Amino acid sequence: MGERELRCVMCDTEMPFETPPCADGHEKDCPELICTRCGAAEILAPVTIRVLLSAGGSRVAPQQRRAA
Repeated sequence: MGERELRCVMCDTEMPFETPPCADGHEKDCPELICTRCGAAEILAPVTIRVLLSAGGSRVAPQQRRAA
């Protein structure tokens, strides 16, 4: 089980979070963390943002590009 400090929204301060035993087999890379003080759960998930650049250099979101 790993441990790291994050801001707990329930404790309203920086608290150590630990990784609980993972039933999904993630081991150390488990996205679930638990506050060691109050037991609040956090899930860390990567966010992927895609930006397409046209030849003119302006940014166009994929949804806007498909609708045009």
